[in-house]
Amino acid sequence: MRFTLLLLLTGIFSSTFVYSKNLQDSLPAKNGYYIPITLTPYKNAKIYLGTYYGKNKILVDSCMLNEKSEGLFSGSAKLDEGIYFLVSPQRTLLFEVLMDSAQHFSIQSDSSQLADIQTEGSAENKLFADYSRYLLKVAPKINTLQSEMKHSAKNKKDSTAIMDQIKLWSDSMNQYRDHIVKQYPESMLATLFEAVKVPSFPPMPVKPDGTKDSAYPWQYVKEHFWDQVNFYDGRLLHTPFFDSKINDYLDNYISQQPDSVIDAINYMLLSSRSNEKMFQYLLAKFTDKYINPQIMGQDKVFLFLFDHYFSKGDTGWLNASQKKYIFDRAYSLIANQLGDAAPQLDLVDSSGNEASLYAIKAPFTFVIFWDPLCSHCQEQVPELDSLYEHKWKSLGVKIFAVNTNENTKPDWEKFIIEHHLNGWIHAWQPREGRLADEQNAKPNFRQLFDITQTPTTYLLDENKKIIAKKLSFEQYDQIIESKLKNTTP
Repeated sequence: MRFTLLLLLTGIFSSTFVYSKNLQDSLPAKNGYYIPITLTPYKNAKIYLGTYYGKNKILVDSCMLNEKSEGLFSGSAKLDEGIYFLVSPQRTLLFEVLMDSAQHFSIQSDSSQLADIQTEGSAENKLFADYSRYLLKVAPKINTLQSEMKHSAKNKKDSTAIMDQIKLWSDSMNQYRDHIVKQYPESMLATLFEAVKVPSFPPMPVKPDGTKDSAYPWQYVKEHFWDQVNFYDGRLLHTPFFDSKINDYLDNYISQQPDSVIDAINYMLLSSRSNEKMFQYLLAKFTDKYINPQIMGQDKVFLFLFDHYFSKGDTGWLNASQKKYIFDRAYSLIANQLGDAAPQLDLVDSSGNEASLYAIKAPFTFVIFWDPLCSHCQEQVPELDSLYEHKWKSLGVKIFAVNTNENTKPDWEKFIIEHHLNGWIHAWQPREGRLADEQNAKPNFRQLFDITQTPTTYLLDENKKIIAKKLSFEQYDQIIESKLKNTTP
């Protein structure tokens, strides 16, 4: 199963309701929460109180409704502030409420008429209930128009007309939110409206040469994306939009170059330091995202997190196995970063002669770690040889192939012969070599090159610096072509 620190923090899986505690007191707790509820038509049934935690949903309390559909959520300690929701006995989400610092209020609702939620004792929830009722009128209209756009629009005129209607309703919703922000600027609802907002794209300005600056709107949104967000505000953790807004920012408004990502996430982490829960959430989220990234080179982001946070002692909230994983993963990545010189490989060939990576003289060296018993390797190694024979060989590319399975020497040699893997440097480390490394506390190639699966591949330049790693053969070929094109006089 994929490692994730966020599961450690929540104890749940995404989009799954998990009951995390049961706090039911019969008397109001002065410093806690006390929320009587009447929820018809449910009788003699258990209902649940839950909240959001990033992209997840967690249940924090439950209560039994009596014959009169009455129940009580209560506890001796206050709940974290944010957006909460009521869950039916069938575990379906019914409606949302706001949990601010005043956690003594009552709720009355009918599950068949969720637009008519009544609250007493909470000004925040009266405001929120009004907005929810408004949203229940507007959202279906926008959804219907969007469906018409997708399925019914026959031409550009139809599409334009529908888009105009969608804009009218969207503008109406934005005006409602802006009104709340102006009228109740200190309310939680105003804070949430400001936090969820993404800046609008401004018009493109005209450059001195008379052309429009097409990059300006995107740059503007990027620079103002977090204008109204305080990362130390823990209430944002308990909303359904905060996590997706972070993803939108990192994926669509930040350059995917590691240094740009590092600047963006470090700003968020430093800004959240005064709120321990928010800081831990963000650190866990960013670690999950970049510990095994989808984009080559972004493991540098994880190493930044390790160097500046985990190795500095921000690990008290980790259990021993999670902490070990983090540290082991970092040590496996330190030696194989893009732009760095590849670790030395002093191995032996099938005849016991020395096979050294740095002895190779070539404009490019392709390193592949493979296992002759691995089914993926059995398919991909011949594909690599075909590419080598038909193209790479003439370009001066050398292949340094390392057998990772010390127990397969006969299979390894047989595979090389049967598939005519000629012109390659074939190397391996016999068992006694591995044991000697372990005895001398010397990291072997498995750690130095982060070999967690086979095949694992790297492309090195003439100085043995790492150009690329863990890509497809086609992507490597494109990189080689691009490098050669850029160096051709």
